[in-house]
Amino acid sequence: MVNHQKSELYFLFFLLAGIFIIVFFIFKPFLYVIVLAIVFATVFGPLHKKMLAMTRDRKSLAALLVTATILAVVVVPLTFLGIQIFQEASGLYSSLVGNGDATNLSRVVGDTIQGLARFSPVPIEFSVDVNQYLKQGLSWLLQHLGPLFANVAKAMASVFIFLIALYYLFKDGHKLKRAIVALSPLQDIHDETIFNKLTSAINSVIKGNLAVAIIQGILTAIGFAIFGVPNATLWGSVAAIAALIPGIGTALVLLPAILYLFFSGEMLFAVGLLIWGVTAVGLVDNFLGPKLVGRGTRLHPFLILLSILGGIVFFGPLGFLLGPLVLSLLFALLEIYFAISNK
Repeated sequence: MVNHQKSELYFLFFLLAGIFIIVFFIFKPFLYVIVLAIVFATVFGPLHKKMLAMTRDRKSLAALLVTATILAVVVVPLTFLGIQIFQEASGLYSSLVGNGDATNLSRVVGDTIQGLARFSPVPIEFSVDVNQYLKQGLSWLLQHLGPLFANVAKAMASVFIFLIALYYLFKDGHKLKRAIVALSPLQDIHDETIFNKLTSAINSVIKGNLAVAIIQGILTAIGFAIFGVPNATLWGSVAAIAALIPGIGTALVLLPAILYLFFSGEMLFAVGLLIWGVTAVGLVDNFLGPKLVGRGTRLHPFLILLSILGGIVFFGPLGFLLGPLVLSLLFALLEIYFAISNK
């Protein structure tokens, strides 16, 4: 009788494992979309609570209204922004390949290095193929964004699935959470610790670091457009990524742009962009950062930078979200492990 029960358990275990693997591959094409929906549901959780109060706890209506709000305020603008970045990246890549702008870019970089060498007591011999690095970076960007915009039907299907998943996460997310806690072999308190850590990390990374970086990128793009720097949207997106680098930030993009205007003879525009960078862009982190992050758990900026860059390399464009989340999950599990081992 005991052997028969063991055989049943072993058979059930292998059956569950096999079905789990099959279900994983069925859901695999939509995993990124579902994870993205979970992130948005967490970030817009406070808005959903307010909407529930306004609709007198009508869950379906509240979920629909919040989902429609996210579609209008976030998804549609990001789609147009992605299209603009793709168009500018394609144009710049074509120009570099055809040597249209390569000569001007190399001249500006060369003049900058020569200008800095005059102030150095030691002779400086430094050469860098900026055009080649730009080609490689733009090629990577086009390889990841190209298929997304080339296959419009697939992109629309992904957006549709994202919105449906988001709606049901708002409507039935609490039921899903209770089911996960019930199925988890960990104690409920540890499950709650993991959920709280991930929620805090999502809010911290998205509302804090990424929100400030995006605002700085937008302001940088506006400054570039005002003062005549070409491909303003593309370089604004690069500035948003650079804003995550501790101690350097958007200066990594603003300084070359100011030097570009200076060596192009646009002295007034160069001074204007310098003032814009110091005031409009540079002060954003000091004023908005603490307010957006709040009292949530904040990962070290250097760890966030590494997790975002590594996440982009490993997961693709969505790695800027998945990287920090995986890192936060690691810290949550380590905290639970040490709590259990010290008992």
